Amino acid sequence: MNAAVLHAPRDVRHARAPAPVPGPEDVVVRVALAGICGTDLRIWRGDRVVAYPRILGHELVGVVEAVGDAVRGLRPGTRVVIEPNYGCGRCPLCREGNGNLCPDRVAVGIDVDGGFAELVRVPARCCWPAPEGLTDDELVLAEPLAVVVRAVHRAAPTPGATAAVVGAGPLGLLALQVLRARGARVLVVGRTGRRLGLARALGADATHALAEGSATEAARRFSGREGVEVVVETAGTPEAVTDALALVRPGGRVALTGLPPAPTPVAFAALVRREITVTGSMIYQAEFGEALRLLAAGTVRGRPLLTHRFPLAAIAEAFEAHESPAAIKVVVLPGGR
Repeated sequence: MNAAVLHAPRDVRHARAPAPVPGPEDVVVRVALAGICGTDLRIWRGDRVVAYPRILGHELVGVVEAVGDAVRGLRPGTRVVIEPNYGCGRCPLCREGNGNLCPDRVAVGIDVDGGFAELVRVPARCCWPAPEGLTDDELVLAEPLAVVVRAVHRAAPTPGATAAVVGAGPLGLLALQVLRARGARVLVVGRTGRRLGLARALGADATHALAEGSATEAARRFSGREGVEVVVETAGTPEAVTDALALVRPGGRVALTGLPPAPTPVAFAALVRREITVTGSMIYQAEFGEALRLLAAGTVRGRPLLTHRFPLAAIAEAFEAHESPAAIKVVVLPGGR
């Protein structure tokens, strides 16, 4: 099969690779569309180390090609979306329902080969049949949408609450829509104004570019009081954490989805005095189904986020495009369309 194989940082090669064979509880999926996300970009840059060679890619839509002997409920020809993270199923965390925190959790396209290839092998339990009527363009956003569905759940907005999203990338623009669906009024905050027009088109009640002024003042203007009730941080930088804490009002809640690559200074005395609740949100647990329902209902629109498409043979150009300020979501088409 054709695959994009990463051999070292920034050394990704379009090449032939052995086609995967399903184990007893696995399926092999022919990949129709694969999204590039920030994690893929960090691995490609070398900021996050994986075992080389590695086929990246975990935001995947495709069609079942073959099934293992023990697989039930899936058959060749079934169109599926991949949930690419799975726990061991045996440890205390998994038994408690916290498989997203499993110390032996496996991430497709990171710990094992992923979907920047014509074919990918995954456990059958990772496959969700695609809802009728949704295109590949819409379904490829299901995985990042599940991430922000969990983050919004952990932030616990109430109907009519004021909320802020830090970051206007794919996660931020999806979080905006999930918060709106929960009945919140939403302020989207970005480093620049580049994507804020799209945020408004997707339902933001207000936007603010940090290059133009204080996050705290923007939150006060928007909320009419000390700040917003709920903040969802999606940018994954130390600065974004600082911005999130500047936006929230006393007694408010902040959900962090990013993994900042550097230490983040936090004034804990201010958190105590203001009784701020800060919670981490790590990928998802049971949120994948809700993400698919939101897409199927049209409550969340993913297609406007897709800005660039590349055939698999142009994988290096796809990663370079993802670094461009003009890119929001870059997708790869292993079939070469």
